[in-house]
Amino acid sequence: MAQYAVLIYERETPGGVTDIPPEVMRAHEELPARVAERGGRIVAGLALEQSGTATSIRGDLVTDGPFIETKEALAGVFVLEARDLDHALTLAQLTPIMNGGVEIRPLIGFDVVEER
Repeated sequence: MAQYAVLIYERETPGGVTDIPPEVMRAHEELPARVAERGGRIVAGLALEQSGTATSIRGDLVTDGPFIETKEALAGVFVLEARDLDHALTLAQLTPIMNGGVEIRPLIGFDVVEER
């Protein structure tokens, strides 16, 4: 099965994660089971702190905050295993969204060599 990143974008609210309605949080908790019922698998998932906590690096320049300002910010990401892109799109549509959207990107695997 191929892997896809599902990037969740939302409008930021002052309370961040604490402003997410309980029914939306419950829907996120139920998402792995709903995806599995349809033949996919969520490998990992994480919510992100608000964009104001970001640090950006461009070459040698390190700055506090996000690099660009937008109405929607990256709020979370999960890795999804699906048969193909069409299957991944169908599964990603199950993602609970309040007032934003999702972006799906195929992942490219790299071998990581650990130094000892």
